[in-house]
Amino acid sequence: MTVNSPTFGVIDAIRSRCRFLPTLMIAVVMTSQAFAEPLNEAIQAESEKNAAAEQAQKQIDQINKQARSMVDEYRQITRQSAILERYNAHLEALVASQQKELDSFERQQSDIEVAQKQVVPLMERMVDSLAQFVELDLPFLADERAKRVKGLKAMMVRADVTDSEKFRRLMEAYQIENEFGSTIESYRANLTLNGKSRPVDFLRLGRVALYYQTLDGSESGVWNAAEKAWQPLPSDDRKPIHDGLQMARKEAAPNLLTLPIPAPEAAQ
Repeated sequence: MTVNSPTFGVIDAIRSRCRFLPTLMIAVVMTSQAFAEPLNEAIQAESEKNAAAEQAQKQIDQINKQARSMVDEYRQITRQSAILERYNAHLEALVASQQKELDSFERQQSDIEVAQKQVVPLMERMVDSLAQFVELDLPFLADERAKRVKGLKAMMVRADVTDSEKFRRLMEAYQIENEFGSTIESYRANLTLNGKSRPVDFLRLGRVALYYQTLDGSESGVWNAAEKAWQPLPSDDRKPIHDGLQMARKEAAPNLLTLPIPAPEAAQ
């Protein structure tokens, strides 16, 4: 039975078309897969490219860091080299200066050796001259001065005393003798007269005159350089000598003294 109805016509059309639907879906799926594979490959390639670029950038950064480090190290080495060059120049100047000082020292050492050969005989002559001077001088502090000269003579032959120390002590002795010429002094010591020794007070006026007075003031005298002997003084001179002794001891204020002065010995 054939039914010519519109409804059945539509249904038949739909049925007719539905026969091609699975085929269309398969085609769509196949097309999607065909496009997906190149896309995935492109994405994979881009990812690998980005990874390679990132790795390359890291290497560039590392190389750049090493380059900066090397530049900094080079600059530091250059600064150190400049500093060392200046320091070496300074050391060279110091060495040159020290060499000059060394040369000067060697010359001075040679001069000292020559001078030493001349100074030692000079000091020996000075000791002899001092001994002769003390012997010919006024006989004040005779024991002390003779002992000083004897000590200088003994010192001159001692190996444990340097030449500089010998010269210093010799000049010290000369200085002491020199001061005797400009001072007034009173001291007590024994005096031997007529074979009899007794304590007396001595009064020294520089190197001009030397007096003595007994402790009781009963006797006074003056050294006569021409006769190398003590010369008794009259009683009128006892008071001035007593006053001079007091002034020398700082027991009285300085004042004028009227004392007998022996005539100077005529030059030979």
